[in-house]
Amino acid sequence: MRSSTLPVLAALAASCAATETELPPVTSEALQALISLDGLTSGAQQLQVIADAAGGNRVFGSKGHNDTVYFLYDTLLATGYYDVYLQDFVELFSGGTSSLTVNGEAMEADLFTYDSSGSASADLVAVSNLGCELADYPPESANAVVLISRGECPFAQKASNAAAAGALGALIYNNVPGAISGGTLSEPGDYAPSLSISQEDGLALLAQVEAGTPVAVELEVNAILENRTTYNVIAETKGGDHDNVIALGAHTDSVEAGPGINDNGSGTIGILNVALALTRFTITNAVRFGFWSAEEFGLKGSTYYVSTLNQTAGETAKVRAYLNFDMIASPNYAYMIYDGDGSSFNLTGPPGSAEIEADFEAFFTSAGQNFTATAFDGRSDYGPFLENNIPAGGLFTGAEDPKTPEEVAMFGGTADVAYDANYHQPGDTIDNIAWDAFLLNTKAIANSIALYATDLSKIPPVSATALPKRARSVDVRGAVRSTPRQKRASGIKSHACTRRGHVLNI
Repeated sequence: MRSSTLPVLAALAASCAATETELPPVTSEALQALISLDGLTSGAQQLQVIADAAGGNRVFGSKGHNDTVYFLYDTLLATGYYDVYLQDFVELFSGGTSSLTVNGEAMEADLFTYDSSGSASADLVAVSNLGCELADYPPESANAVVLISRGECPFAQKASNAAAAGALGALIYNNVPGAISGGTLSEPGDYAPSLSISQEDGLALLAQVEAGTPVAVELEVNAILENRTTYNVIAETKGGDHDNVIALGAHTDSVEAGPGINDNGSGTIGILNVALALTRFTITNAVRFGFWSAEEFGLKGSTYYVSTLNQTAGETAKVRAYLNFDMIASPNYAYMIYDGDGSSFNLTGPPGSAEIEADFEAFFTSAGQNFTATAFDGRSDYGPFLENNIPAGGLFTGAEDPKTPEEVAMFGGTADVAYDANYHQPGDTIDNIAWDAFLLNTKAIANSIALYATDLSKIPPVSATALPKRARSVDVRGAVRSTPRQKRASGIKSHACTRRGHVLNI
């Protein structure tokens, strides 16, 4: 059943009853004035209702996600201002259930994406080093469950080595405090059934094994791997120059564990509210809204969409810039802008990305707010656009990484607590949203859309020249991370808190 819009959104959707010739040209001030907390709350509540009615999530290919898609499609189509279509594609879904007991007591553990099914009832054996080499696995690994620390190499390499060593299962523990969020084996393979556990539990088990205390483990993984049809929603203004398009997007799917009201209901509802507000104005350049599916499984929806642009000559070049919004209302937030000029993380976007970053910086400055940079490392839906040399930018308020004391001084909140403690968890609900950040970030989106829908002259045309390879380093967690190059201007902090990326494979 398709979800209906709530009153505030329905009122906005009806805002273009006047013919386009009667509408005024868009301005930043006028567009921002139409962004309200009521509109954001109504939209977020609608996604919560959809998730609750579908068993608690909006994972791609599920009823919850399909209802999200139709809610967006119907709302945008009702305006009459947009050409709206559903773009279907097939993607491999991975999910399932698992259980873990240690010495007869249940322990918290999580599946990896693309895990292998299986069960084990065996003693625990610790591997040497980080389990990245088959030689790290002692002979006792055969017919045992192996304990492995995260770091240095992909999870898939550890799980594959465990299988090659004859292990019946694997427990991979985090190498920083807390659980591993969003762990994936990247693709199906020959793996020992594997579960992730927190650093605290992993170190406690390691201490017992090293002390010679037997540790009895019962592990079960019931993995689901199936192809699912899913949908992107694309809405483009009927007016404006369609050879010069400003595109923006957000992903619409959640993880299986929770409803995803911040990740990424916030980005979804933020750009939806801007789309509805825009219907009251005329524009010079066309605006294209992309609501992407299957981001949580590796940017699948946006990747598929960009691949279809490449199939038609000249279509990629018509997209003059792309703006991405993924988690813009984290409860312990920082205002982060993608580092398009590379001055903080040495990962420079295509020409025009620096200008996009500067425009976001100017917005927050005018609003009297501090801001900081986040790495432009391709780990959200802007990635496929970067790969096609399309200038890009966007906003982010943080995920599972802890907030620093310096950031608390800049933004408030609590130090050494995750930006979003409910990231990829059941608690990512409407009750755990920073409404002030949600509102300001959505106004920032409106500002950029008003600017670029009016004038794209500062953004150079898209070049077919391949983007040069961008330098990266590996941090202590084993995650790909950029290398900071220099301090930013006054009021902007350069630090090693990068975008977490939904697909963590190391």
